[in-house]
Amino acid sequence: MSLDKLKLSKSLVASMTEAGFLAPKEIQAKSMSRILGGHDVIAIGPEGAGKTTTYVLATLMKLKYAFEEAPRALILVPDIEHVDHVLDQFKLLNRNSTFRILGIDSRGTIDNQMNEITDGCDIIVAVPDRARALYLKLALNTNKIQLFIVDNAELIVKKGLQLPVVELANSAYKSQHLVFTELMHSKLEHMISPFMKDSATTIEVDDIGEKQAEVYPQMLYQVPNFRTKLNLLTILLDDKDVFDKVVVFVNTRLTAQTVFKNFENKLENAVSIYRPLFFDDFGFDEVEDFKDNDQSRVLIVANENAGELDISGIPIILHFDLPEQKEVLIHRIVKQGDDEVVAITFSTDIELIEVKKIEQAVGERMEVMELPETLTIADVAPKTNKKKHGEEDTSDRGAAFHDKKTSNLKDYNYSAGMKAKMTWKNKKGLS
Repeated sequence: MSLDKLKLSKSLVASMTEAGFLAPKEIQAKSMSRILGGHDVIAIGPEGAGKTTTYVLATLMKLKYAFEEAPRALILVPDIEHVDHVLDQFKLLNRNSTFRILGIDSRGTIDNQMNEITDGCDIIVAVPDRARALYLKLALNTNKIQLFIVDNAELIVKKGLQLPVVELANSAYKSQHLVFTELMHSKLEHMISPFMKDSATTIEVDDIGEKQAEVYPQMLYQVPNFRTKLNLLTILLDDKDVFDKVVVFVNTRLTAQTVFKNFENKLENAVSIYRPLFFDDFGFDEVEDFKDNDQSRVLIVANENAGELDISGIPIILHFDLPEQKEVLIHRIVKQGDDEVVAITFSTDIELIEVKKIEQAVGERMEVMELPETLTIADVAPKTNKKKHGEEDTSDRGAAFHDKKTSNLKDYNYSAGMKAKMTWKNKKGLS
């Protein structure tokens, strides 16, 4: 498909060609006509899919001319780095234009930024909290905004910046709204629902890429919060036959201690901790000692305390937390020899972005598992938000939680890989 199919101006096509874009990305081909036609659009795609270039081109096309007193496009991004990236994209594709584009973040003072806005600008690229502060000081006039764009929306939610986004969007009620994200989940849906039209078009591209490595079978459990993770872990570890030797990775030693204390009085010495904080906690200083101990089935390991661990021979690797560096998890799930291993990952909505990055890097999806029927979904709603009598609170449930029909409920919770492992154990007389 050629760039001409995007129905851009000749100058923009020339800028694209000069910048090395010889053909449109899939997300551009699917969304550009709808954006230029005035539709509200939710565009979902992985990093590198071309989301930023899409709305930069659309903004330059829709504004057409420069020099208005009030901004006509407001682009909200999660942090300083993204402000710079978007500004660079505008410079790359807006070479022959006189649009005045202003970056707003914590690097400038409020007073200076107020003066810059009142001097006149066409496009503002800003972090949400600083843009809101300028709006409340009456420096940012949203009455003439034609395009309200939220980029990397999943990171904005992760940073807890939903409130300024919603306030600014509602103030620019006459505008067209565009949301770009790597994934969609319930918290993000909650943020955009007050301002996205019911007729908004959702466009998703999901190119996982070529398989980069041979990995162990992967299972993904999506849960709404930490407490539900603990409840799920309890249910899984109750099955002694399948979970006969497990290493559970968490991010910090404090979390490791919390998870350990959750089982301390339930499974006696079946649960242990790697290099515990307190001398009286049951644990091991060496992984080999855990492997050789017949009583201990579970070893809880903090990533910050792990170093290079030899976990070969342990049949189940469970990531209770997603590590900060995706390479840490990938290194553990890459196949080593003929070991039969199952890799299990727990993820909340906020952590799903890390799951996506791991899947992209590996080139293979994790199999999403159904939550057990007996799982208790923990309620972590603030106490001040009292429920009405007889009303069920689902505000903190994740995207994975859905009320299921009785006919769709299952009394098992294992993938084909796990069932194969169980069968193998039965044949060997190990169950």
